[in-house]
Amino acid sequence: MISSDASDVVGTAIVGAGFGGLAMATALDQAGRGDFLVLEKADRVGGTWRENTYPGAACDVPSHLYSLSSQPNPHWSRLFPRQGEIQAHLERSAAALIDSGRVCFGWRLRAARWDEAAALWRLESADGRKLEARFLVLALGPLHRPAWPDIPGLESFAGTAFHSAQWRHDVDLAGRRKAVIGKGASAIQLIPEVAFKAAQLKVLQRKPPWEI
Repeated sequence: MISSDASDVVGTAIVGAGFGGLAMATALDQAGRGDFLVLEKADRVGGTWRENTYPGAACDVPSHLYSLSSQPNPHWSRLFPRQGEIQAHLERSAAALIDSGRVCFGWRLRAARWDEAAALWRLESADGRKLEARFLVLALGPLHRPAWPDIPGLESFAGTAFHSAQWRHDVDLAGRRKAVIGKGASAIQLIPEVAFKAAQLKVLQRKPPWEI
């Protein structure tokens, strides 16, 4: 739908196909403004809930509130839904948009420039595709971007190390000595899950969170 050597024009370009991007697309569609495209860098919708797959990943907001109002789901299995169930909800919610060709996967935004004379946004993807849009909505979802601590010697650590936002499902943690750095929301969810399999587990934190 988007060429690689010429610019196409749409009414609205939405960057990101997580909750924010899909909610915006649905609202535009319901308002009769269907001239839009959702630009997604990955090969599936979901955003944060697609990327964060660590053990115990779930939402701390009740399921009937943490869902798209345009796609009510009476079949939540629990009050605080887990990652897989939220991801499935987003994929079902996006199915009609995908089928209509209004979600472009593999479209990683590299540049966005406002052309004052033409009153258009000129967008370019990482692989050189171009798009022009009258309106631009950024639903970038920064919560899936890992923040690594600046710890001297971390790069030379001989053991297995990975971030909760990039969970290594190929690594068997059973019977190993483990350390979890941080005590935020993700740690609170994953620590009980990995503790059952650990030979030893240490949690390193600057200060206790208020939830504990």
